[in-house]
Amino acid sequence: MSDDEHLVEARISSEEVFSGRLLTVLRDRVRLPDGREAEREHIAHPGAVAVIAVLDNGRLLFERQYRYPLHQVFLELPAGKIDPGEPALDTARRELREETGYKARSWRQLALIHPCIGYANEKIELFLAHGLSYVGHERDHEEFLEVVELSLADALAAVRDGEITDGKTIAGLFWAEKIFSGTWEIPA
Repeated sequence: MSDDEHLVEARISSEEVFSGRLLTVLRDRVRLPDGREAEREHIAHPGAVAVIAVLDNGRLLFERQYRYPLHQVFLELPAGKIDPGEPALDTARRELREETGYKARSWRQLALIHPCIGYANEKIELFLAHGLSYVGHERDHEEFLEVVELSLADALAAVRDGEITDGKTIAGLFWAEKIFSGTWEIPA
């Protein structure tokens, strides 16, 4: 990407403002492409996964879960944070089992999305899971959610109607619609 050099900002210094269990907030001093300096605040995130879990009846698994930052219940795909050193596929398997009680026979990695590029380095890896069987959930003691089944058409209608507003879920449904319609092939 040498032709992008005229857009790149170079870090001069970095200060940790806050470090918690999930996030670290940083304040960096940067040199702009024109030589001036500026300040950038951003969040370091360990990364996450989201799973498009397809039941044998063709319906998809969703979760209804309260999300504290927005003080409301959201309808979203099963998802979770990647633990240090954990491969993303292992995270996807773990989160699907813990949250929904299902395991999958077949897994495919679909895409990598960056949901918050203006203020965080978070990346979310999207996976497609087939051949589900229920084995019982193992939710964390602080995790309260309901598992919901929806057809792809109903889920897309929920996006249209503003009932699904979660970015990772919308991105996952975009992928599901393209794959299930045959417009896109599943990545190898």
